[in-house]
Amino acid sequence: MAAPTKCQLRGRLVLLCSLLGMLWEARASQIRYSVPEETEKGYIVGNISKDLALEPRELAERRVRIVSRGRTQLFSLNPRSGTLVTAGRIDREELCAQSPRCLVNFKVLVEDRVKLYGIEIEVTDINDSAPKFQAESLEVKINEIAVPGARYPLPEAIDPDVGVNSLQSYQLSPNHHFSLNVQTGDNGAINPELVLERALDREEATAHHLVLTASDGGEPRRSSTVRIHVTVLDTNDNAPVFAQRIYRVKVLENVPPGTWLLTATASDLDEGINGKVAYKFWKINEKQSQLFQLNENTGEISTAKSLDYEECSFYEMEIQAEDGGGLKGWTKVLISVEDVNDNRPEVTITSLFSPVREDAPQGTVILLFNAHDRDSGKNGQVVCSIQENLSFKLENSEEDYYRLLTAQILDREKASEYNITVTATDRGTPPLSTEIHITLQVTDINDNPPAFSQASYSVYLPENNARGTSIFSVIAYDPDSNENSRVIYSLAEDTIQGSPLSTYVSINSDTGVLYALCSFDYEQFRDLQMQVTASDSGSPPLSSNVSLRLFVLDQNDNAPEILYPALPTDGSTGVELAPRSAEPGYLVTKVVAVDRDSGQNAWLSYRLFKTSEPGLFSVGLHTGEVRTARALLDRDALKQSLVVAVQDHGQPPLSATVTLTVAIADSIPDILADLGSLQIPADLEASDLTLYLVVAVAVVSCVFLTFVITLLALRLRHWHSSHLLRATSDGLAGVPTSHFVGVDGVRAFLQTYSQEFSLTADSRKSHLIFPQPNYADTLISQQSCEKNEPLCVSVDSKFPIEDTPLVPVRSRAQCPGCVGSQAASERGEAALQRRRGERGLTCEEPNRP
Repeated sequence: MAAPTKCQLRGRLVLLCSLLGMLWEARASQIRYSVPEETEKGYIVGNISKDLALEPRELAERRVRIVSRGRTQLFSLNPRSGTLVTAGRIDREELCAQSPRCLVNFKVLVEDRVKLYGIEIEVTDINDSAPKFQAESLEVKINEIAVPGARYPLPEAIDPDVGVNSLQSYQLSPNHHFSLNVQTGDNGAINPELVLERALDREEATAHHLVLTASDGGEPRRSSTVRIHVTVLDTNDNAPVFAQRIYRVKVLENVPPGTWLLTATASDLDEGINGKVAYKFWKINEKQSQLFQLNENTGEISTAKSLDYEECSFYEMEIQAEDGGGLKGWTKVLISVEDVNDNRPEVTITSLFSPVREDAPQGTVILLFNAHDRDSGKNGQVVCSIQENLSFKLENSEEDYYRLLTAQILDREKASEYNITVTATDRGTPPLSTEIHITLQVTDINDNPPAFSQASYSVYLPENNARGTSIFSVIAYDPDSNENSRVIYSLAEDTIQGSPLSTYVSINSDTGVLYALCSFDYEQFRDLQMQVTASDSGSPPLSSNVSLRLFVLDQNDNAPEILYPALPTDGSTGVELAPRSAEPGYLVTKVVAVDRDSGQNAWLSYRLFKTSEPGLFSVGLHTGEVRTARALLDRDALKQSLVVAVQDHGQPPLSATVTLTVAIADSIPDILADLGSLQIPADLEASDLTLYLVVAVAVVSCVFLTFVITLLALRLRHWHSSHLLRATSDGLAGVPTSHFVGVDGVRAFLQTYSQEFSLTADSRKSHLIFPQPNYADTLISQQSCEKNEPLCVSVDSKFPIEDTPLVPVRSRAQCPGCVGSQAASERGEAALQRRRGERGLTCEEPNRP
């Protein structure tokens, strides 16, 4: 065999060091205490916090607790003092029976470290029990022919204490015929025997009374006694003799009650009543006597109750056979109980760390449990396993303790809950198993940002939308839970054409609905680029962005705009020239129009809407070119009026019109000769209306001038007559010669009839207003007529200028009052009154004195 290499030796050395380290750690983690039995509750066993290198307050903080298996809790932790104390009275004899050492083992778990510490407490014995005989009196029958030196076994006293506190000696009361001999068995038991010292004589004494005392070695010493009644019998030659000195039998623990175990047979050579044998248990404790039964006539031993290997696996007892003459024989019976696999493994959960964070590192302890089988041998060997699960693993931590660990990083979004089944199986035949089911909750951490369903969004919105219109709804999904999944939406700050983005659109932070804050105009801008941010409510919050582009869709909201021919600013129409020699198709002019809309809303078509000479001109449908449709004739008028309509293809279509005036002449002088008459109305009806208005204004003006001249002549005459009278009157000396009398009546008359005319060369802008007469202003009170005021004449006339397109014509006359004079001419006064009556004016004659 080849010698090991250096690498192999080094590996073995490392392995050996590891094993020694593990043994040292296991030894170091074992804490030992001792406590006497029968102590009061709360007795301090030891300072557990010090031995665990913890402060007393840390016992609660680190969740330190005692874990034990299937036994009443005998000890507890005092979190204030950090000590281990008794939880109640401890009876060593009840706990450990006759075991030389009574050890109580349990574990202390430091839960936050997931570490177990072994605790071993030895319960020491005190002398709290006295030796005790099974009966208070005992009858011993001895034949009178018995020879000195004969030995007769006596019953043993039982002391549950151990060591010096247990049974130490027997003492027999003084007697001339008997003495006491004590034998020590292989197991250390002390067996008393009654020894015959002198021959008995039945005629001398038929009975003897003795007292046997059993004492222990404790402090204080305790003892008990039994009275022995010795009966001297007549001659009986033979005592019963068992076939075997020791009977041995093995029995399975699962045999039913009443199962026969063995038969102990004793024979007696005597005849008659002296040869009849009776059997009974001689040395047996109280618990054993309840499990077995003995037939006193046949010596058959059978089970009285079910046996349990886990409670006791071996029983030892003695059987006595006694004949009718009082002679006895003894034998020992040893019963071994064999284990069967009748106990399933017991699984006790020590700690369950649920829920667990999804970011818990690999190897995090999830479950700490104990698996134990009360059977022995292979029947008590337990193997634990879990179903195939890559997320967890199981390992044996210490003795019968197992830990369930995470084998990888968990992900709550993939699995928020795990149902784990742990199976504990023994190695018996057939194997028995126990299952426990663990539900592990995985708590969420904020490890996922909100995610949009698309990488980018394109949204289309028709222009002229109402303010507050819902545009679009973005949705971001966060696979986390609770607050970590609550998404808040916002828009990244940006500037659009010098204004903040927030003045155009807004977003609902909870629903992600996008709203328009203004009415969009396609002609102003056609699209908006923005960033939508979705943030969760975790700590720290996570967010993600998505690009959203808003496209404004065009609507047919703009009518075509005519660029050429441009209308003059003075309101007149432009003039286009066409020679009389123009051939058909001659390009007269071209109408140029644009539409601010787009698409088919901006597709324009041209048509001839109205013309003064149908069939003379044509318009290109798509070009807007105005061409002659035929050759010009002499009968064609010099001035031609065309109305060209431009229409888009939107829904509904919008249109605009332009009026063209085409002058037909062969030479420029011909054009200049008729240039003054080129200002024609847009249509024939409007032209006729303008003519009528001009004629009406002329007639009214002539009538008005005639009336004013006549009225002035009359007033001059009246003034001349009054001037002569004033020359002779002192009251009339200060009147200026420039004043005219009675002209105010003309002013009042004109006030009631006011005309306003606006005439332009473009008939579309001509208008004529005839206001209602204002008779209220012409009424003259009696008081005003009595005043001595001269009449004033004020005439304000404005006449149209020939070259001005807009000609206002206004006439006004006011009559604040009229003043009569006693010296006025009756003829002039009558004429004035007559004219006022014609116009609806009245003036009362002042009262003469």
